[in-house]
Amino acid sequence: MTHSDFSGIGMTSQRTRDRMVSRLKEQGIQDQRVLSVMREVPRHCFVEEALASRAYEDTALPIGHGQTISQPYIVARMTEVLLQTQPMQQVLEVGTGSGYQAAILSRLVRHLQSVERIMALSDQARYRFRQLKLRNIRLRHSDGGMGMPDYAPYDGIIVTAAPEGIPHALVKQLRPGGVIIMPIGDSEEQILIRVTRTEEGYEKEFLERVSFVPLLGGVT
Repeated sequence: MTHSDFSGIGMTSQRTRDRMVSRLKEQGIQDQRVLSVMREVPRHCFVEEALASRAYEDTALPIGHGQTISQPYIVARMTEVLLQTQPMQQVLEVGTGSGYQAAILSRLVRHLQSVERIMALSDQARYRFRQLKLRNIRLRHSDGGMGMPDYAPYDGIIVTAAPEGIPHALVKQLRPGGVIIMPIGDSEEQILIRVTRTEEGYEKEFLERVSFVPLLGGVT
């Protein structure tokens, strides 16, 4: 992948990215830090070449292995909500996937741990991070359902696949006041939620309806 692949031409150009950011503003994304990073990061580099011309549409796209890259609005929304509480020094992402969400987060948090259960996706993401010189991401190929306790406590956790309920193992890895942004639900209905760790346990806030792939266990 050459540098020109990362800057983009035609349907993957900066103008196309600017249009995506204008649409995000219309959809209610207000955090200028998030909008700025979404404008900078080349989303077309995180999908197959055949889909590059669709990279800046507001839609999820397949990345193989039954997984998807989330639509730009969802990436921006989850990132914006994550950043609303406290400075994010140590953040965990469960489900690296294409690596796009991690690339966005890496510009906005100090240290990012990201875990992916599918080896082929993990390898692709690692290559993309190297090409983009994103050096504050620690990527691990393992089952992320249990989190990554050896780097806890976290200020924030983002989960990019939907379990049916809140994984308590992840809540335990938050520092007090830390947040998890995640979808929960089944194949019929999912809700994006923010979970905040408290001294007594946690508080849960419902944000909006969403559609994610299910959170699966094991590694491949």
